[in-house]
Amino acid sequence: MNPKLPYVLLVGAAVIIFILSCVLLSRGRRSPSCESQASAVDKTGFMSQSLVFADLTPEEMSQVVRYLQGNLGVPLVDASRAKPSENCIASVDLQVPAKAEVLRFLDGGGARPPREALAVLYFGNQAEPNISEYVVGPLPTPVYHRDVTVQKYGGKVPYHRRRMLGSEYQQLGVFLEMVAFAAAPTFLQEVFEYDRTNVAFQTTVPLGFQSGDRSTWFVLFQNVSGFFLHPVGLEVLVDHSSLDMSQWTVSRVFYNGQYYRDMVQLESAYVQGRISVEKVRKASWDGDFSSMKPRAPSAALFPLQYEPQGPRYSVRNNHVLFQAWSFAFGMSVSTGLRLFDIRHKGERVAYEISVQEALSVYGSNCPGGMSTRYMDGSFGLGRYTSPLVRGVDCPYSATYVDTHSASESLRPKKRKASLCIFEQNLGSPLRRHYSNLQSLYYGGLVNSALVIRSIATVGNYDYVWDFIFYQNGAIEGKVQATGYPSSSFLHGDGLRYGNRLWEHTLGTIHTLFFNYKVDLDVGGVKNSLVAHDMAFEMTRAPWRPEQQIERPRLTKKVLDTEDQAAFRLQSKMPRYIYFAANSKNKWGHQRGYRIQITSFAGDHIPETSSMERAISWARYQLAVTQRKEEEPTSTSIYNQNDPWTPTVAFADFINNETITNEDLVAWITAGFLHIPHSEDIPNTVTVGNSVGFLLRPYNYYDLDPSIYSHDGVFFTNEQDFTACEINPIACLPKTASCLPNFPPFTYDGFQNM
Repeated sequence: MNPKLPYVLLVGAAVIIFILSCVLLSRGRRSPSCESQASAVDKTGFMSQSLVFADLTPEEMSQVVRYLQGNLGVPLVDASRAKPSENCIASVDLQVPAKAEVLRFLDGGGARPPREALAVLYFGNQAEPNISEYVVGPLPTPVYHRDVTVQKYGGKVPYHRRRMLGSEYQQLGVFLEMVAFAAAPTFLQEVFEYDRTNVAFQTTVPLGFQSGDRSTWFVLFQNVSGFFLHPVGLEVLVDHSSLDMSQWTVSRVFYNGQYYRDMVQLESAYVQGRISVEKVRKASWDGDFSSMKPRAPSAALFPLQYEPQGPRYSVRNNHVLFQAWSFAFGMSVSTGLRLFDIRHKGERVAYEISVQEALSVYGSNCPGGMSTRYMDGSFGLGRYTSPLVRGVDCPYSATYVDTHSASESLRPKKRKASLCIFEQNLGSPLRRHYSNLQSLYYGGLVNSALVIRSIATVGNYDYVWDFIFYQNGAIEGKVQATGYPSSSFLHGDGLRYGNRLWEHTLGTIHTLFFNYKVDLDVGGVKNSLVAHDMAFEMTRAPWRPEQQIERPRLTKKVLDTEDQAAFRLQSKMPRYIYFAANSKNKWGHQRGYRIQITSFAGDHIPETSSMERAISWARYQLAVTQRKEEEPTSTSIYNQNDPWTPTVAFADFINNETITNEDLVAWITAGFLHIPHSEDIPNTVTVGNSVGFLLRPYNYYDLDPSIYSHDGVFFTNEQDFTACEINPIACLPKTASCLPNFPPFTYDGFQNM
């Protein structure tokens, strides 16, 4: 044997061990963390200008409260503990400056409009109790206030139109416990095992049948998780119209299909054995079937989205930049998420896009359910904006923004992470083509869009509000509905009004309508409304005159008046309807932005209804009107509790004025009919419950602006499509092989409740 052979084998073994060690170490080594690129720099100056739309800061809110306390000459009680007979500050919000002032500032080099607040006050301690609205300014150090109530509404707002404060709900809860329920101890104990803690309430609106009424049905449920699905069959109507709480009374009681004068009569009938009792099985504290606790253990992690080189958008104060897009955002206490000064490629396409209202109209054979018409703006779509949960409500790595409100309290409240902004890869191409004819190539663009989102939880419903910005210049407004379905106690002919969801639970039929304000400024403030559609025409084939051809042709019409531009809910609307500019693109067409609505709405309440005018915006899927400062919103927070004499009636906006070459506003309504079914237990899902609208460029550009996106992909059969310089997608194994820097999970949604 060669004496050198053992040494050669040892050296060879050492080399193999070294190589294997390197491979194993490299496999076990943690991938590098993703490095963020520098955020986009705002070179236009719009960032500081956008502060003209910024929500009030907590300091500004506090300054307004202190100013009002010291300058109105009347005592002001903290709204969180105010009695109906006292004065209080209901809310403080931004007073958005007049559009003309803002445009002079943004576009004409004019002075910055004074920063002001709008304060809503309830004056219960006056000879004539009323609601008043004051503009307070200038901020941050106010020195003046002016009453704008008469200017806005044509007179004082009657006190009975005020929305119910949390303190009034608490006072009514005390009344029920100490007065109403004390009159029926035997019934409550033996039927419900009532112990003052095991029932929850849901209330109804509007508060009666005519102006001045203030009577509320309290629907009783088991006080468990998801109580909305646990009705017990008892409903109590309380008249709380008097400012003297000692004068409040029970005016009607309903139990298991029967009506009683009051709780005394109910107790008497029960003791005498004249009541048909339907015992409801006591639910566990987690609600049993209504619990949202997962029924399966955690398994493999769901897919996550991350940004290998950091966010490609920037958020500065209330200003967002994303590729060719920029806009300012804010949160109204009553109407929620709103956007201003929306620009694409530096040119304004919309001055304002905002949520206006969410309406639901219920049916039932129980009094509470059949009388419910929720106008959620009255409760406050901004007031009830929820803290967001990372990784579920929004992508984990989204940018989360805190919001503040001064509502029902002398101190501003902070809602952490109640708004999120993120870029989302939608997992599909925005456009693409694979050519296998003549030339061989592939061209495409990933559909990556920017989303700004808030979620409002108003009672049982959760509304996911999105505004989405696409690379082709389109904007989408979308709302998804989830949360718990509302329910009634199942009895009698209940199945005429919904489906049975559990033993005693009737999921009640209801409509949902969502209204938006869209103030488009296409190529300038002055626009016209144009409709394009199609019609078939019959013609003879020129090459064979004996043969007939049916061909579609383009139809065109300018809609000259507001009446022509008011499209009823279920009516046929032109499929292409757009705001047209006074300028043309390269091909001689008027530049425009098209409105495209996605809606599956149920029927609107009959116009013969005494309360219909208060929600008359829901008559129309689209109505275009002249923009007026005195018509800032399609409804009013005061319409909820007095819909019979509405403070704002949208139908009055439509009065046949010209809309040719004017500053125009589109009022868009989308909605759906919800008939709750067993798959709504325990929770309604967002799938299929999403409606909204698109704003799409229509001859606005000379070609699709997304062709200039840096995300485009193109290669031919003759190119090396594995080379990074040819095809950036081929570089992903290198450029995206990093670990995202996810921050620790936190949640502040249960603090300061």
